[in-house]
Amino acid sequence: MDKRKKGSAKDLRLMVVGSSGPSQFQLTNAILGREEFSKDVTSTSSSMKMVGELSGRRVTVVNGPNIYDKDISHAKRKMELRRSKCLCMPGPHAFLVAFDMEKISLNDMKTVTLLKKRFGKNCFQHCMVLLAYEGNLDGAALENRVRKTDWYLRELIEGYSGRFHVFNKNWRDRSQERSLLQKIDLMVASLGGRYYSSKTFQKAEDSVKKEERRLRKKRAGEIEKTWNNMEKHYVAEELCSQKDTYIANVGAEIQTKAELDNSWLRTSLARGLGTGLVVGAVVGALFGYIEGPGGMVLYGIIGGAVGGSAGGTAQVAIKHMENRVAPPARLNFNSIFINRFFTAPRSLQCD
Repeated sequence: MDKRKKGSAKDLRLMVVGSSGPSQFQLTNAILGREEFSKDVTSTSSSMKMVGELSGRRVTVVNGPNIYDKDISHAKRKMELRRSKCLCMPGPHAFLVAFDMEKISLNDMKTVTLLKKRFGKNCFQHCMVLLAYEGNLDGAALENRVRKTDWYLRELIEGYSGRFHVFNKNWRDRSQERSLLQKIDLMVASLGGRYYSSKTFQKAEDSVKKEERRLRKKRAGEIEKTWNNMEKHYVAEELCSQKDTYIANVGAEIQTKAELDNSWLRTSLARGLGTGLVVGAVVGALFGYIEGPGGMVLYGIIGGAVGGSAGGTAQVAIKHMENRVAPPARLNFNSIFINRFFTAPRSLQCD
């Protein structure tokens, strides 16, 4: 059952999706007011999370692969869909569905159906169409074109209850950011100020929280040691301040790791590898068919062995994934803290 939950009135979580081309990445740039993606980026194979401000409001923007991207496998797409939910947990306040105003395709007209399939049947209530345009065009004229002139644009937004906004591909143009924020706030307010959630978003949140607990338990000794070192160097309010800063940064680092790698994602990857093993054997057998029954057996074994080898290698990758997934450098606070404060002795004044 799909659910909507009460969210913060201050921070917004935005899931940016697109059907094809660079529009969703241009939208991310426009929201954040900085170039996270170059103009040449038309797709991505990995989900990403960025934090910034939209008209003074703190926003978290999550991008996943294009929903019609044919350059990634079904298993990879499924895992990245899960990852995008982990990055946007406990759920987005809005799905912003980006299109190029001049390049609407038949697939684009069906996007709402695919979104319901991937995010839940009620997600469209949190969806807004974002139409990218280029040049110095009049915003009112553009909106009039969408509502009255171009039937295909009107038909497109009708699938999203008429909610839309036009934005300039030039992210440096900040003239419409307040209008966009107001439209998002109005949509969220009409839903009782709630963010979107569903069974899979709840699964994502549970998996991330479970992974966070595991990582905290694993680092308990390290944290205790760091605290003991702090107590030798600081007193009273300064000690409390340093501990708070340390715990906040360790928590952010742990959350980042848990969002990128947890049991739910590892299960998805393992299933994809299992499918790959079967497909490898089947493809090998098909090639062997040319050589007759003996060839089918031989090539089937070869195909299965190749798939099994890849699977074994990837299982090792799964086992050690935690060590490979590094959080942003700015979150790697622990080593910076220890190097800065504990390498050389400091003179302290005590009351």
